[in-house]
Amino acid sequence: MFNGLKTLFGKKPDTPAPPESTGQPGRPARDTPFLRREAVFDRSNRLSGHLFRLQQSTVLANADDAEQRELDQALLDTLNASRDAWNTTLAFIPLSSSSLDLPAVERLKKANIVLLIQLAPEAEADMVCEAIDQLHVRGLQVGVFRQPKHRAFAKVIQRVDYAAIDIGGNEANAVRDFSAAIRSGEREHPIRLFACNIDTFDDHLFCHQWHFENFHGKFAESAPRLDNVSSGDPHKAQLLNLLRLVQGDAETAEIAAAMKQDPMLSFRILRYLNSPALGLTRQIDSLEQALVILGRQRLSRWVAVLLFSVREPHLGDWLMIENALTRGRLMEVLGEQVMPGQPHDPLFLTGIFSCLDRLLRRPLAETLNDIPISTDIRQALLERSGPYAPLLAIAEASEDFDPPRMESTARSAGIDPDSVNRALLAATAWASEVTEYWE
Repeated sequence: MFNGLKTLFGKKPDTPAPPESTGQPGRPARDTPFLRREAVFDRSNRLSGHLFRLQQSTVLANADDAEQRELDQALLDTLNASRDAWNTTLAFIPLSSSSLDLPAVERLKKANIVLLIQLAPEAEADMVCEAIDQLHVRGLQVGVFRQPKHRAFAKVIQRVDYAAIDIGGNEANAVRDFSAAIRSGEREHPIRLFACNIDTFDDHLFCHQWHFENFHGKFAESAPRLDNVSSGDPHKAQLLNLLRLVQGDAETAEIAAAMKQDPMLSFRILRYLNSPALGLTRQIDSLEQALVILGRQRLSRWVAVLLFSVREPHLGDWLMIENALTRGRLMEVLGEQVMPGQPHDPLFLTGIFSCLDRLLRRPLAETLNDIPISTDIRQALLERSGPYAPLLAIAEASEDFDPPRMESTARSAGIDPDSVNRALLAATAWASEVTEYWE
């Protein structure tokens, strides 16, 4: 019924099964899967969370309960393996109802988790409802996908926090009727509507009209852009100039003088540098002090980050912003593994600068000509060569549903899937935390 949902489940890692694994003897081991995180937007068109699933080369469309539990186990193990608070924003995790008793569910962090349940064919309403009640006691939120013909659906829907529907797999009248039914029911607590797999911007507008609260899919990539959204920010030119000065040979006094030309820009930079996202141990009261405490390379990093603080961003801007920040941090985290003992700020700048053409709507080569950057960064961005290019390729591939490309880029860089997955979760959490303190 839900063809689009079949791709929400991944493969089991090619490692010995943990004691709680539900794998059956004789099943072939699968390669460790790569994690994929996809943006979820709220009604204000702001990024509100992510849906996590596994990239895979083949889709098992007819998996039985035992095999589905293995697939879900792989996803949960991948998430639980991260020591970072990867669910800084809402984390939507699709699971089969047959997997709710997995010990890996018990190990999930409590905050900001939403388990999106697909009812298994033989699921019993009483057992699923009891599992949901236990999850609620632990502080997790639960959603269920629309399955009106399933015998357990009518009872389960009364217990959940989210009601989800696969937009790509249902007709418009089914989406409309589902929304009306959820909103008209008498329940102890309201149920939020989650629209999954929205392909077009028109479908997004339709779901928005019908009171959905969370939106997932490719629609943001085709959202119409307003000409004054990114280029209209008067601080972009000043930030680029400041970045040029900090990256170049300008004296501290010259940099401070450039700052004083725009008091509002000074305020924005100092407020950002003092935000909890940076975790500095002392207050920074001036740019001169920032240069002493951070150094030029680190200050360049944070000026580059602030460059992406688009005012009143639309859907496409949020995707671009998150991709830029996540690319930079992902490259930096992976660099700590493959380039030990080397400075990693250039890796961060490589990742974030790779999206400058979309931010400024200007050819990347022209923008880079205005900024003093190292040869290694320039080669990675313009020629896809040099020492930073392999990590940039991984960062770019992690945004596309292209498992073979993901595997080849990681192999070329000599990085295993587990390391990529942990770095992606860390980068996602970092990007979410940084944007939390923007205007």
